[in-house]
Amino acid sequence: MPGLAEIAKIAGVSVSTVSRVLNRRAGVNEKTRQRVLAALDDLPYSPRGLGALRRTGVLGLLLPELSNPVFPAFAEALETRAATAGYSSLLCNTRSAGLREEEYVRMVLARGVEGMIFVSPAITNAPPGEGPAAAYYTRLVADGVRMVFINGATPSLDVADIAVDEQLAGYLATSHLIALGHTRIGFVSGPSRALPSRLKRAGWAAALEENGHLAPPELVAHGPFEPAGGAAALAQLLDTAAPTAVICSSDQMAIGAMREAARRGLRVPAQLSVVGFDDIPFAAHCTPALTTVAQPISEMSAAAVDELVQRLDPDSRRRPAASHTRLFRPRLVVRESSGPIPRS
Repeated sequence: MPGLAEIAKIAGVSVSTVSRVLNRRAGVNEKTRQRVLAALDDLPYSPRGLGALRRTGVLGLLLPELSNPVFPAFAEALETRAATAGYSSLLCNTRSAGLREEEYVRMVLARGVEGMIFVSPAITNAPPGEGPAAAYYTRLVADGVRMVFINGATPSLDVADIAVDEQLAGYLATSHLIALGHTRIGFVSGPSRALPSRLKRAGWAAALEENGHLAPPELVAHGPFEPAGGAAALAQLLDTAAPTAVICSSDQMAIGAMREAARRGLRVPAQLSVVGFDDIPFAAHCTPALTTVAQPISEMSAAAVDELVQRLDPDSRRRPAASHTRLFRPRLVVRESSGPIPRS
């Protein structure tokens, strides 16, 4: 990235004026501000910054995929809140077209977004070596890029995270099944690297142990966050661990698990109880209707946009810093797919 002195020389202004423009400080008239921005256009583009340091009124929304209904729900809620705050949105599906998250970040910065919201950022879910390292996000922060994570807590980063309490979600689902008499409760996990799965598993184990039951590794099976992953994981559990109930890391996985149960002639919930996570719209309309743990998507999205807008405020540094992670409480939604333990 070109230095402030180089920009100041081209624009014919002082270094302090350039600094004020880049950091959106008061005390610079519009004509001078435009001269500084014009100077930036004449300099080589840096993928890590200057496009994000202008007042464009655009936020970048980066989601890992759109095939899982939970992510379009986040996109809609985020876009609605951003519009209310006076911003338009640039939506990116970071797993499409074979592009990496870093390449999408470069593109949205080149289009002049002021800040970015990452929903389930790659650093929290990608296998080791396949996702961006913490140093990548650290460079973005150092270059002045404003950003907020949703469900992407990474303590080593100075990035605010708006998250559902995944551990509590696992605990609530497990406690519900224990209350119905189940003691052999399987956990249909997403990929072992995925932070949401690890947190839910911790809640699952805590609820079992709190009630004097075992949480052995053989009651855990992994798969992708999709119906086929849920079906394969349940097949493994049924073949090896014989659970009477299963908790799934997503509703998509739970739907796949119920299909696998039906394929094997098992009735849900009479012979196997199933609980999901997310509360996607289809959860209430499948057969049987899915018991699940709901994320407060609207509230989380509003909090993420509000946090980012505050960070874009020129006077934000004068305000008390927000806590690193803000947790939202999930809600158990009991429907038809969970029931008492089978008599035999």
